[in-house]
Amino acid sequence: MLLVLCGLCLVIDGFDAQAMGYVAPAVIADLHVAKSALGPVFSASLFGMLLGALGLSVLAVADRIGRRPVLIGATLFFGVSMIATAFTHELTVLAALRFVTGLGLGCIMPNAMALVSEFSTPEHRVKRMMFVSCGFTLDAALGGVLGAALIPAFGWRSVFWVGGAVRLLLALTMIAALPESLQFLVLKGREARARRWFAKFDPSLTIHESTRLVVREKAASGAPVDAGCGPITLILWAISFMNLIDLYFLSNWLPPVMRDAGYSPGMAVLVVGTLLQTGGVLGTLTLGWFIERFGFVRVLLACFCVGAAGVGVIGGVAHVQFWLFAAVFASGFCIVGGQPVVNALAGHYYPTALRSTGIGWSLGIGRVGSVIGPLVGGQMIALGWSNVALFHAAAPVACSALLVLLLTFVRREKGGVVRTA
Repeated sequence: MLLVLCGLCLVIDGFDAQAMGYVAPAVIADLHVAKSALGPVFSASLFGMLLGALGLSVLAVADRIGRRPVLIGATLFFGVSMIATAFTHELTVLAALRFVTGLGLGCIMPNAMALVSEFSTPEHRVKRMMFVSCGFTLDAALGGVLGAALIPAFGWRSVFWVGGAVRLLLALTMIAALPESLQFLVLKGREARARRWFAKFDPSLTIHESTRLVVREKAASGAPVDAGCGPITLILWAISFMNLIDLYFLSNWLPPVMRDAGYSPGMAVLVVGTLLQTGGVLGTLTLGWFIERFGFVRVLLACFCVGAAGVGVIGGVAHVQFWLFAAVFASGFCIVGGQPVVNALAGHYYPTALRSTGIGWSLGIGRVGSVIGPLVGGQMIALGWSNVALFHAAAPVACSALLVLLLTFVRREKGGVVRTA
């Protein structure tokens, strides 16, 4: 139940990340705006996620009050905001609502990943975190199919109606069934609550008020950059930043660019929602298996090298359907599938008392890249860049590969702490 609920929480993040990309062609037609005018709308939600992730992480909210209340509150907030988006008729209001929605979304992934990590044994931790991460890419993939069905029949607003209603239902389910991290409760001195959760998990356990619970881990405090984690923290921030520039550039601008290449709106949505994100799902599942055998560094290096090549050729093969599909799938496998590897690495590296904060900072800095990607894409389109030139600008993910090499050097200096799961 924990894995399912946390996976569904990440479904929220995945659906919202792609929602504007799905509805972009319909919004352009309905509101009578230029394609380049959607750049700020694409970035508004991402900027909200950035502030939400960094703000809550700087305050260490989840590492103070717990993962459970933050996840439930963020899900409720997101559901209401998404339904409100369906009522908008102006581009500025749409951008404002996307920003507000992003504020609540910024804290979902760090806490879902932290909670899964803290309910997993070391030998299964990375595999389970990668499995749950599929919620992000799986819903983005299913969202493409859903968007292609809903938009022609009921309009682009129906995407937000359905998305918001599902999120409210999920929040109610979490209130009833989502547990709190036991390690967190014990480290914070809340053993009475931890004992109550133990009793729910297994009523046959002989747990009473005098039962002492122990976590063999220091109750660290502070920020990841000043708690002995500095060098790897900075590299994780940079890798996440570079990769998310490409991920959100592809997610938001690939459908409009494909329409310019002569594809129908339905085909454009399906290519992004199905090929790109299905590639991400398969990448996430497959890469977890490879990490157990070859370690984080080798897997990430291979991913980002292949991803840079895949993105770079998309513009040149856009009119040849087979090669376009192959390039988009490869990009999704390596870039969309590679981001959960970075998140899992952060969850594996940080201790319980810093885990949510550490993952949140990594994602928060990465969100800067997610904001920049759509904006840069909009500016390049406004300046008249060709589709070929747009996708040749794949340098960020190539830079990620170079940063992984730097991570190898730091890993050796630190004694190999990030080589394996």
